[in-house]
Amino acid sequence: MDKTALILVDIQNDYFPGGKMPLHETEKAAKNARTILDYFRENNLPLFHIQHIFKDTQAPFFAPDTEGAQIHQSVTPLESETVIQKHFPNSFLHTSLEAELKNLGIEHVIIVGMMSHMCIDATSRAAVDLGFSCTVLEDACTCPDLTFNNKTIKAVDVHAAFMAALGSLYATIKTTDDFLVKTTN
Repeated sequence: MDKTALILVDIQNDYFPGGKMPLHETEKAAKNARTILDYFRENNLPLFHIQHIFKDTQAPFFAPDTEGAQIHQSVTPLESETVIQKHFPNSFLHTSLEAELKNLGIEHVIIVGMMSHMCIDATSRAAVDLGFSCTVLEDACTCPDLTFNNKTIKAVDVHAAFMAALGSLYATIKTTDDFLVKTTN
């Protein structure tokens, strides 16, 4: 685990009930993200909070300087923890994330957060393209229902499809418990 870092992607207020873009079972995913965050904190392992902020003040969610754009209280960063702001789904694009990981000698990243079909997908693929191996903890991620050709695709199906796609080439897909059991034994 000494060359492994945790990346918590976009666990922000707008994705929770009452926010501008609530997702499916956000609290459940955040609880699992908190479990893995606690493990990384207890073991003094490197971790990075990613915060998506749209540049446009009229953005539908994550608008600058809004409560909705703030990182959710379930995973509030400690003062000593790095928070990287991004403006695109890919957490590496135009951010310091790659340089900071490489500076620490990180070879493997554990990714959790939101949304499975967008920022988790983009960040996982980018991580592998940049030379990192990647594990996604699927029960610490979530997404919304989507619509295509007047058909609603349920969030659980969107999530499953993207985890299956990532798992076919880009990432190892695990649950939080499975990861912790294998890591602590």
